[in-house]
Order: sequence, then C-alpha cells, then structure tokens
Amino acid sequence: MKVLMLNGSAKQNGNTYLALEEIGKQLVKEGIEYEIFQIGGEAVRDCIGCGQCTEDGCYFTDDNVNEFVAKAKEADGFVFGTPVYYAHPSGRVLSFLDRAFYSSKNAFVFKPGASVAVARRGGTTASFDVMNKYFGISQMPVVGSTYWNVVHGRVPGEVEQDAEGLQTMRNLARNMAWMLKCFEAGKKAGVSLPEAETENKTHFIR
Repeated sequence: MKVLMLNGSAKQNGNTYLALEEIGKQLVKEGIEYEIFQIGGEAVRDCIGCGQCTEDGCYFTDDNVNEFVAKAKEADGFVFGTPVYYAHPSGRVLSFLDRAFYSSKNAFVFKPGASVAVARRGGTTASFDVMNKYFGISQMPVVGSTYWNVVHGRVPGEVEQDAEGLQTMRNLARNMAWMLKCFEAGKKAGVSLPEAETENKTHFIR
C-alpha cells in the first residue's frame, strides 16, 4: 500500500515538506510506502471549465498536474499539504487540485485523504477546512488526528521545533495506516464498495 502526498509549497524542502516527511517516516514504520510529490515553483494554471478533460487528466499539459494524476491512480491514500497565505491555502495548490479532481475524480474516489496546513501563526484551521472540501465531494474517507492537522513554523526548518504539531503528524500517519489496513481487510472479506446515484445533476425543483 502506498500514500501519495502533495507538497503545495514552492519551497521543496520547507516546513510543508518537513511536516509531510514526518508523516512519511511514521507510515514506513506502519508498513506503508509513501511518496512526496512536489508542485515546485513553476506556474500552475487554473481550471477554466473547458470540458476537454482526457483519459490522462487535464487537457493542458504545460505543468505536472497529469503526472500527479497518473500517480494518484495507483495510490491507496493521500495527504495534501499547504502553506498558509492570508489565512488560506496557497493559490497554486488549489489550482492544482481543482484540475486534478475535475479531470480525474475517479483516481481519488473511496481512497482516504488528509490535509495538512503549515503557518507561522494564524490561518491554519481555515486553510485546513478549505483543503478538506475535496474529500467530501469525492467520496473520500477523511483521516483525522489528535488535533487539527496543523504545524507551525516561519523559516524553513522551524517546524521541527513544534513538538505537538509533529506529534499530530505522526498520529495522523498511524490513523491513515490503520484505515488503509481496515479497507484492505474489508476487500479481502468481500465487502464491496457502495454504489452512488449520479443521475440527478441539479438541485432545482422542476
């Protein structure tokens, strides 16, 4: 089993990466593989609702969204990490996830997900809430921890001083591993996935 993590920061080895790495180290102890996917510092275009999605993901191929989608199809669980900008996730991670989910929702359905927010001080829970929205609309079980999935740090490396934050990351990893193992046991026992109704596409009464 493997967990795919997304570093939504342009800083490849900043505090968001370190928070995800703390999760990864605990996952390995639980017998789960992990990979941290870097968004990087290049431009990420927004979803424009063009309706030209392909089997490979988004129609636009000038960034690494489709590379992530390909890995997501093979992953068993997800953790999305973001730095906090003005009490909100980074614009780049939202643009990235909008296109990944809009074009390739089936890569995520019924797979557990968790989000992590990293800030100097405030805005973590608001950012955490925004990131969790992707899970609810995609039939993804949400993995929690013993506190909100947040860590604090300003300059790269400072997050390593947040003992409670890192503890929360490790407990998140333990919960993710437990959930993945439960799902695997259910699959072996013949428990089938629920069937979703998808015919109605409007809330309007006609």
